[in-house]
Amino acid sequence: MKNTIISPDLLEKAFAYEDYVHFMDELLAQGKTTGDNQSEEMVHYTRMNRRRMERIHQIGKIEDELRQLLHSVRDKWYWVVLTEPWCGDAAQNVPFFYLMTKENPRIELRLLLRDEHPEVMDHYLTNGGRAIPKLICIRKSDWEEMGTWGPRPQPAQEMVTAYKANPTSDFWQFAERLHKWYADDKGAHLQAEMKRLITAWAQGTPASL
Repeated sequence: MKNTIISPDLLEKAFAYEDYVHFMDELLAQGKTTGDNQSEEMVHYTRMNRRRMERIHQIGKIEDELRQLLHSVRDKWYWVVLTEPWCGDAAQNVPFFYLMTKENPRIELRLLLRDEHPEVMDHYLTNGGRAIPKLICIRKSDWEEMGTWGPRPQPAQEMVTAYKANPTSDFWQFAERLHKWYADDKGAHLQAEMKRLITAWAQGTPASL
């Protein structure tokens, strides 16, 4: 294990999930999103993501085995997630992290905007890129980093890797296929991966996926 680069002072400035959603709604009410790219396309994509998040709030379910595992956690953890409102993968995964942490008050979810914290993001690159969402688990008792998850469940990551190696359609057509995968999967692969990680973390064993 290692001490994380994420400081308590930084987490003081991080969003709780409800505040992040409120912030997202306020931006959309002004026709804005986060970051430098304030194009109509990016704002539209952020609005679509907000609808995706709301859908998960309404119908997303934590499966019983994962719920029992979450209830059994005795350590206190921070789950710190690097994210952005315009990120489609974040919209599909971060609400499930929220539902998971609702099962156990010992696990606190905190959200950091990727582009406002490049010094943090660059410690958690995926194949050299700033892919999000990225979850970092920190044990509160000694501020040790237990491991990371992200940016996507493995099947979704394989889809992205294959597309980047051989882009057979434009990006938005690919994005539609990716989001259909998420809709069909209903969080199943994410929850299976988080079960593996939580089991290891609860035993004090560092693990990442």
